[in-house]
Amino acid sequence: MEKYFQADGKDAFILFSKTHWMTIFILGGVIVLIFLFRRFLRKTPLNSIVRIGLAATLIISEISLHVWLWRIGEWTIQYSLPFHLSSISILLSAALLLTRSYSLFEFTYFAGVGSALQAMFTPDISAYTFPHFRYVHFFISHGGIVVANLFMVLVEKYRPPAKSIWKAFLYLNLYTFFVFLLNYFIAGNYMYISEKPVNPSILNYLGPWPLYLLPLEVIALITFLLLYFPFWFIKKRKEADK
Repeated sequence: MEKYFQADGKDAFILFSKTHWMTIFILGGVIVLIFLFRRFLRKTPLNSIVRIGLAATLIISEISLHVWLWRIGEWTIQYSLPFHLSSISILLSAALLLTRSYSLFEFTYFAGVGSALQAMFTPDISAYTFPHFRYVHFFISHGGIVVANLFMVLVEKYRPPAKSIWKAFLYLNLYTFFVFLLNYFIAGNYMYISEKPVNPSILNYLGPWPLYLLPLEVIALITFLLLYFPFWFIKKRKEADK
C-alpha cells in the first residue's frame, strides 16, 4: 500500500499510453452517462445529492493532495498553495455545484474546463502512473472540473453567451496578474508564469520566458472560442429552423 503513496513513483507516466487513453475514455463515459440521464438528474432529491457529491469529491481531492505533499515532506508555500489555475478551478467548480452561481460558471466553464482538458492531455506527472495516488488524484481533480461544469450545462441547462468569453478572459488575466505578484514576493511559480515547468509541456514550444506568456494568451482565447462553439452552433441551427 505504501508504494501507492511514495514520493517518487517507480513507473513513469507515458503520454497517450493505453492507461492514459483508458482514463480519458472513462471520463468521457461519465459525461455520456450524465447526458443520457440528464432529465432524471434534474429531479429532487437526486439533483442535490449528485451536486453535493461531486462538490465533495473535488474538495476532498484538493485536501488529499495537500495531506500527501505534507506527508512526503514536499509541501512548500512557494509551490503548494491552491493558486495554480487547476486548484482555484477545483475550488470554484465545487462552489458552483453548491451555489449554482451563474457568475462562477462563466469563469469555470471557460478557464477551468479549458485548463483541465489541456492538463489531462499533457499531464505534468511524469513520475507517476496508475495506480499511484498522484495519478488518480490528478485525473479525478481535473476530470472533476470538466464533469462539474458539463453537469451545469447538460443538467442545469446553463448556456454562456458570447460576452462570457471576454468576461472569463478578463478575469483570467486579472487573476494571472495577482499570481504574478504573488510569485514575485514568495519566489513561487504558480501557473508557471515565472518559469517553465521541469517536465515537458506545450510551453517548450512557445519560446523563452517571458515571451511564452504572449502565445499562452492566444491559446487561452482560442480555447475559449472552441468551448463556446457548440453553443454558437446550436443557436444558429435553432435560428435557421425558425
